[in-house]
Amino acid sequence: MNRLQQLFTEQGQSPWLDNLRRDWFLNGELERWVDQGVRGLTSNPAIFTKAILGSDAYDEQFWNTLNAGLSVEDAYWVMVTDDILAAIKILRPVYDQSAGLDGYVSVEVDPKLARDTQRTTQAARALHQEIDAPNLYVKIPATREGLPSIQTMIAEHRSINVTLIFSLQRYAEVMNAYIAGLETATGDLSDISSVASFFISRLDSEVDKRLDRLGSPAAQALKGKAAIACGQIAYEMFLETFSGPRWQALAARGARAQRPLWASTSTKDPAYPATMYVDNLIGPNTVNTLPDSTAEAFARQGVVTRTIDDDLPSAHAVLDQLANLGIDLDDVTNQLEIEGLAAFENSFVELLDALETKVIKAKGCNRDHS
Repeated sequence: MNRLQQLFTEQGQSPWLDNLRRDWFLNGELERWVDQGVRGLTSNPAIFTKAILGSDAYDEQFWNTLNAGLSVEDAYWVMVTDDILAAIKILRPVYDQSAGLDGYVSVEVDPKLARDTQRTTQAARALHQEIDAPNLYVKIPATREGLPSIQTMIAEHRSINVTLIFSLQRYAEVMNAYIAGLETATGDLSDISSVASFFISRLDSEVDKRLDRLGSPAAQALKGKAAIACGQIAYEMFLETFSGPRWQALAARGARAQRPLWASTSTKDPAYPATMYVDNLIGPNTVNTLPDSTAEAFARQGVVTRTIDDDLPSAHAVLDQLANLGIDLDDVTNQLEIEGLAAFENSFVELLDALETKVIKAKGCNRDHS
């Protein structure tokens, strides 16, 4: 049994893969990852931009879709939908064997809609209707405007991956939206599933910059500690939220806890170990979605032991020390949310612009040869 498999069998944490490429369906790579212990898959606009622009595997479908009269943006969604459906088929046995715990594939709504509650709700509903599979997660950003959409989708028995969570306060609001949605939903709740994607490494990247500007030994000693501390405190909040009378009433109707998912777990600072954001966030009823390079690193050198709550007082102390140094985590996380949304939107726009350019060039070539 390898380390990825041990994460689940020994520690109750589900390793998912944070990548998707069409050639993985053609060469069997995704099946190999599943055989090695991967139990789910996430995607986002940046991943699809890299996949589609970095491969000719999409070209035939792209031109066929345009020739059928669809727009470039519609062609994008056709290609994305086909990839998601192919991944869903490969992960479906994991979903069935785990009784709906794992085996999910995530696709994100148009990132341009992140500040529009109504259109986000409509887009999430449309994706669930288009990709009609029990192991689909539609990703909704955890903006203030996204919270009502999350609650509405859960109330409609639609499973959701809540993405781009950076702050502990917003995480609390996300869990409340999920529970409120369950309380509104009718009937048996066992077909509803959700994860809350807490972004890890980007938090350290921004906090470390601010600590470097302070320059003091006390500031330097805190580098690389903020993100793990926040993840560990988020887990403490998860345990508190999904217990007690309010939750037990829902659990009696078949409700599943909304598991925390650690996202953005590749290290951005080369000085940090490649598996830093895996080794220090291991615990039951959690998910860690790993870029393939991080998954490979953990399979080689990861340490499989429960770490998520082995020293919660130290995690709280880190946040206290940051505050004492003047590091405003609310300001940090607000900035990260803005940057995260912009990054996904920019990737989406970049891809559509590149596809439009491809069409223009093709039309030019056709005129040149006519």
